[in-house]
Amino acid sequence: MHFAAVAQEFQQLETTSSRIEITKILAQLFKNASPHEISILSNLSLGMLRPPYKGTQFNFAEKNLIGVVANLIDQSEKEVAAHTKKLGDLGLVVAEYGKWKPEKELSVLQVYQALCDFEHVSGKGSQEEKADLALKLLKNVTPLEAKFIIRIILGTLRLGFSDMTIIDAYSWMETGNKSLHTVIEDAYNKCVDIGYIGQLLKERGIQALKDMKIEVGIPIRPAAAERLSTPKAIIEKIGDCVAQPKLDGFRLQIHIDNTHKKPRIEFFSRNLIDMSYMFPDLVEALSHLPVKNMICEGEAISFDQHTGTFLPFQETVKRKRKHGIEEAITEYPLRVFLFDLLYVDGQEYLTKSHEERRTKLLSLSKSIKNESIQVIGEKKLHSAKELEDYFLENIDQGLEGLVVKKPDAIYQPGKRNFNWIKLKRHEEGHLEDTIDCVILGYYSGSGKRVSFGMGAFLVGVYNKDLDAFQTVAKIGTGLKDEEWKELKHKCDKIHVMAQPKNVICAKELVPDVWVSPEIVCMVRADEITLSPLHSAGKTEKNLGYALRFPRFMGYRPDKQAVQATSVNEIQHLYDDQFKK
Repeated sequence: MHFAAVAQEFQQLETTSSRIEITKILAQLFKNASPHEISILSNLSLGMLRPPYKGTQFNFAEKNLIGVVANLIDQSEKEVAAHTKKLGDLGLVVAEYGKWKPEKELSVLQVYQALCDFEHVSGKGSQEEKADLALKLLKNVTPLEAKFIIRIILGTLRLGFSDMTIIDAYSWMETGNKSLHTVIEDAYNKCVDIGYIGQLLKERGIQALKDMKIEVGIPIRPAAAERLSTPKAIIEKIGDCVAQPKLDGFRLQIHIDNTHKKPRIEFFSRNLIDMSYMFPDLVEALSHLPVKNMICEGEAISFDQHTGTFLPFQETVKRKRKHGIEEAITEYPLRVFLFDLLYVDGQEYLTKSHEERRTKLLSLSKSIKNESIQVIGEKKLHSAKELEDYFLENIDQGLEGLVVKKPDAIYQPGKRNFNWIKLKRHEEGHLEDTIDCVILGYYSGSGKRVSFGMGAFLVGVYNKDLDAFQTVAKIGTGLKDEEWKELKHKCDKIHVMAQPKNVICAKELVPDVWVSPEIVCMVRADEITLSPLHSAGKTEKNLGYALRFPRFMGYRPDKQAVQATSVNEIQHLYDDQFKK
């Protein structure tokens, strides 16, 4: 397949707002692709060379690419920079001003390999070498192809859909409808390599996905908890239960492979990014587990050795750095509390009950002598009173609350349901828990905030059914002066010229500046109300939901936008307000 054909499809995707039409376009593209090409195209359409857990790092700044484009279209760098500022996108500059014609068409594989070669250049003189490679590649494709290649390199492709739409497209490719979505998503939940899922489907059919097995080194999409507001509501919902302290730290999925000469231990974040470089201090203890291979989950949280207390998330997140790791280990020592077992020595534990998984985890952990790694505590409870007492006991210790679990529940990757239920501080009777929202745009400031260039910002929540973000609040409080400036800087780095097509917003709420839905922040509000304007949960028959008196509380760098609070969660929280 020639990349020129892919660029034509990307152009069509860019100008299409209907999700069903986007799905059909992708399905046809995949149908025309070979198994290897479908793997590449699935990732490229999301703006990546490979799945997030493997990462894509081009490390080539826009100002350097402006120099390449200036050479390409025979204009000065100053002129190209001015065009970019006017059009809002360097890719559009190439598409509008590029007049060259390549001698021959490059294939998808040739473009992909060229991008991989470009990415892998490092060391002294790497920026000059990358500029030469980029220029060579762009000269050998059409201006339309160059537009999308530039966006891929800059991380600004943003065709307006996520991996969930690609899963729909796989189903349409096979059946002409979404009937295979659940089977394909279940396989993806066990193996978060969307390209590999497509390749396997193309090569071996749907049965191969039904037979999907866990593989150590490829993350599993984490299960998630629902919310209920009171101990009474939880006991009414699931009956006898077990409860574990809810820690405000980094959720980690830990993959251990002791079959090599040197044990291979990898740590994946909640959003399935490889964070192994952050935790060299934990490798030694985990390498002594009596297993060949294993996948487990835990919560890493900073610990004050002097006071014997846990530190808040904003302190733990300071461990998220690639340099100065040894200093961070000393300054922010961690404890990891293991809470689930997913796989060990060739056997999947997903379909085993919580009790069985925990029993095995406790048995294996006996060999760990390092107090920095331990299995989280758990208590069996039979009544709302017992649950309330244990909840208050944990609150008194400065913790967030509890995660309450059904003892006989299996582990369901990628699912959010009432097998696990969060009970957090301040939730009884009114909305005081934070909600994870996605920043969608901002409004120009007035008065003092004129100097910040931002006076308020628009946030939304994720609607999985629509693969889109729906507005839920306009926020103007909770930030200090410097934090307003910091937020504007973050937003301006990902600003877009027009409303993203995966954002649903009433015209009355349109911000002055749109941003790509990428930044997740924590928002606290007094309550959830019905709204005629906000689009979260809004239908032809029902009003939307809005946050009353929303306040910014901080960022969630460990979460992808699609892992933000969902519209369904907002619905549950709204209903819970009336169950006092």
